Amino acid sequence: MPAFHDAQGHRLRTGRHSEIGRTYLLTTVVKEREPIFRNWQLGRLLVSGMRDEALTGQIQSLAWVIMPDHLHWLVELNAGKLDALMRRVKSRSALALNRLTGRTGPLWQPGYHDHAVRQEEDLRAVARYVVANPLRAGLVKQIGDYPLWDAVWL
Repeated sequence: MPAFHDAQGHRLRTGRHSEIGRTYLLTTVVKEREPIFRNWQLGRLLVSGMRDEALTGQIQSLAWVIMPDHLHWLVELNAGKLDALMRRVKSRSALALNRLTGRTGPLWQPGYHDHAVRQEEDLRAVARYVVANPLRAGLVKQIGDYPLWDAVWL
């Protein structure tokens, strides 16, 4: 999926709103596409923040995969707004990762991409597409060999 710069991402979301009860496929990209999550332990910091968000009850996390330089996350929005969700996840993960590694500055590119999943779309098929990203990228030969993914349909 393409990276969205702040101005482009903002234009894409103009006039859009978060719909409670809707399922979204969210994508966000590491600044300059740095493959920081090749280190799966750093990816676990992001996973921790995503799980914290799910525990609030504002979302149900359906499927996700953390690629070396970006995140795909399928969520059902139960409360709140997507913008606030993504700000929290990106901010907390950047702070935790920077603290652990001694990095400074932003971790993520500004903005994110969201796709509202249509009623007629098969959620399990979308989830399979999400978690199969490492296979399509040639990172592993079978998804079970990749450490940074999950889906509720296991």
